[in-house]
Parts: sequence; C-alpha cells; structure tokens
Amino acid sequence: MYVPAHFEETRPEVLHELILEHSLAALVTLGSEGLNANHIPIELDPGPAPFGTLRGHVARGNPVWRDFSRDVEALAVFQGPQAYISPSWYPTKRETGKVVPTYNYIVVHAYGPMRIIEDRAWLRGLVERLTNRHEAGRAEPWKVTDAPADFVEQMLGAIVGIEIPLTRLVGKWKVSQNRPPADRDGVVKGLREMNDSDAQAMSALVDKAAGS
Repeated sequence: MYVPAHFEETRPEVLHELILEHSLAALVTLGSEGLNANHIPIELDPGPAPFGTLRGHVARGNPVWRDFSRDVEALAVFQGPQAYISPSWYPTKRETGKVVPTYNYIVVHAYGPMRIIEDRAWLRGLVERLTNRHEAGRAEPWKVTDAPADFVEQMLGAIVGIEIPLTRLVGKWKVSQNRPPADRDGVVKGLREMNDSDAQAMSALVDKAAGS
C-alpha cells in the first residue's frame, strides 16, 4: 500500500482500535491458483506486543485453510470509515480553482504467517468470544449455550480456525491532512451536512486531525 508520510499512522493502539471497531477482515492469501480473498470476522488479541495476534475461522468447505502458501505472509485488510470529498467544499476552489476530488479513508493492513487450528476447545472458545462481543449491546444477548449442545458440536466440526501472529501493521489515515486549515474546515462542514454514517465518522476524523 502506498502511504505518504503525512497519511501514515504507526501507533499500535490506534491501529488496534480500528481493527476492534471494524473487525470484518478481507483476508488475502496466496494459493495454487493465485491470490485469494475471504471476508471473515476477526478477533484481535493485543499480545504479544507490539502488534498482537489475529484469530478467526472459515468453513471447512473453504479451500483456503488447505491451499495457502506457508512461505508468503497472509494479509488481513481492515477498512474504517470512507467518504468522497468534493472540491466544492474547499475555499481554495473559489480562490484558485486548482482543486480536484478525492476520497478520504482509514485502513489497516495486518501481516503475518497463517496457521491452521482444528482443536475443538480452541474453536469453541473463539466462537463464544466473538459471539459475546457482538451480542453485548443487545437487550437479550444470544449465547452459544442457547443452541442444543449436539448442534453446537456439529457446527464446530464444520469450521476450521486460523491464527495469524502479526509481524507488522501498516496504517493509512487519509483524512485531509494535506489540505490547508480552511479547506479542512470546509470538508468537516460538507461531511456533516450529509445524511450518511461514514460521512459523519469521517467529519470527526478530519476535525480531530485538524486539531492535532
């Protein structure tokens, strides 16, 4: 990923926060037929420092757990808020006209060797943690134990675990840092006027970057 210095984010705690908040990863691996991408929910363990460990699971019928290169690191891509940025929001447009559209976004690329885990206890622990995390905000959270025990065992047999001890994290926070203060203010105002959750989240990111 191309990361100009003014868009680079290196703080592990900031990168981890994005992974936790946007935990559906695009998992990219190299297989016998070339690059393969799968979209799976991921659990982040912050240890070992500084990068941590990713854990998830795929269907046993998915060939990715058998057909991947052990000589090439896997890549998990986590995408945060994104938004189109109109040049009409820049005061610079009125002053010089020398502006163009762009896209703002934040993203983390996480790299590491992928290992396969078929241990039932490991898989059950992972599934319970993922479930509990995503059900936590519900009035009546669903629990794995709500399903019949034999059904749960059957479902555990249909998945395979993956674990990626991370060797590096690459973060890109493209939030208008390269624009003059007045243009950044225009971006914040323009985004806030849009009825879109990503636009609202991006306006806060641009505002925060402007104040940092």
